[in-house]
Amino acid sequence: MSARPVVHFEIHGKDPAKLHEFYQTLFGWKLDHNPAMNYAMIEPGIGGPEEGVGGGITTSPGAPLVTIYVQVLDLNQTLKQAGEMGGATVMPPMDVPDGPTIAQMSDPEGNVIGLVKQ
Repeated sequence: MSARPVVHFEIHGKDPAKLHEFYQTLFGWKLDHNPAMNYAMIEPGIGGPEEGVGGGITTSPGAPLVTIYVQVLDLNQTLKQAGEMGGATVMPPMDVPDGPTIAQMSDPEGNVIGLVKQ
């Protein structure tokens, strides 16, 4: 089995406007705001992998937290295997409007990891 890549990340906080300003100033990140979804997409940066890893900033009742998303071939199989290994399904597969199909799992320590269907 080949290693699966991290393809997305999210930064959750209680004050997204403050986080937008912080990361735009600190790292020069360009944000594409979507007020309807209360989400701002972060464009991949320069100097890294050709396609880069994009991300987003949003609000969350569990903030602060950071979530990474790993691209997998089969969401259901990955969730099943995670459960067999001591993890758990946090969010079953769902289609993001105009986007990918995603899910979330927790590892045996309770860390939440996002999954993106390739």
